[in-house]
Amino acid sequence: MAKQVYWLSDAEWRRIEPLLPRGRKGAHRVDDRRVISGIMHMLKSGSRWRDCPEVYGPYTTVYNRFNRWSRQGIWTDIFYALTGSTGMYGSMSVDSSYIKAHRSAAGAKGGPSTMRSAAHAAGRPPKSTR
Repeated sequence: MAKQVYWLSDAEWRRIEPLLPRGRKGAHRVDDRRVISGIMHMLKSGSRWRDCPEVYGPYTTVYNRFNRWSRQGIWTDIFYALTGSTGMYGSMSVDSSYIKAHRSAAGAKGGPSTMRSAAHAAGRPPKSTR
């Protein structure tokens, strides 16, 4: 079964192409459209970067481009151009649940304590009040 891959449409590419950095020093950059399509595919699928399909190029290139542009803030503009939202929220909430633990889950033996307090053993009144 072949993996379903994601490719930017011509309309999407026209919207984000002007936002891409140009004229940077360093090695010649590989095809931006292929790499950005790979990044979008990985973000949509939630997979590990190492599992990036080979049609997008080496997974290290896809990850490094995502990481470098994230630090530079380029993705905020790209996401806004594609979706109309930056995807950043001012406040969040986290749902949680709990599991009732057995009474001995904390490791205590249970039952009344047979040890006397140090103050009581020394014949002094306890420091706490009742």
